[in-house]
Amino acid sequence: MVVLGKIVAACGLQGEVRVHPFADDPLAWSRLTHWWVGREGDAPGLWRQMKLLRCQLHNDLLLARLACVADRTAAEAIRGALVGVPRAALPPTATDEYYWADLLGLEVRNTREQSLGRILGLIETPANAVLRVGDGESGERLLPFVAAVVLDVDLAERRVRVEWETDW
Repeated sequence: MVVLGKIVAACGLQGEVRVHPFADDPLAWSRLTHWWVGREGDAPGLWRQMKLLRCQLHNDLLLARLACVADRTAAEAIRGALVGVPRAALPPTATDEYYWADLLGLEVRNTREQSLGRILGLIETPANAVLRVGDGESGERLLPFVAAVVLDVDLAERRVRVEWETDW
């Protein structure tokens, strides 16, 4: 399951929900016919498929209406739940575009072929995304996900090559 965002609040009386998006093109989600809703730590089989009736961007949040969320009480009951879709339901990415979920766990090596660890997560900042890289021993490194640092992403080899030294 690829997590797209989190339901943060109910909106109105008709069951609309406010969703904080984790992706950079949340309005593209309105083209999906269904969303899956689950809780952090749930196995993919526990996520519930819900038909998407309406989705619009309002400020930095999405306002969404789901078929099985009939009123405000039902919307409040799913507050805090995550919104996702199976990886196969997502459209293919363009060249040099990646879904964050595809980057998690990739090994990060510098130009000297030294391992810096694996990608633990990503952080969205106003300037650019940041890779959280950890090796379990020396803690966590934060590397900007920009072309000057990230030289190559090889999903097939599950490796990222970066311009970054081990002592930075």
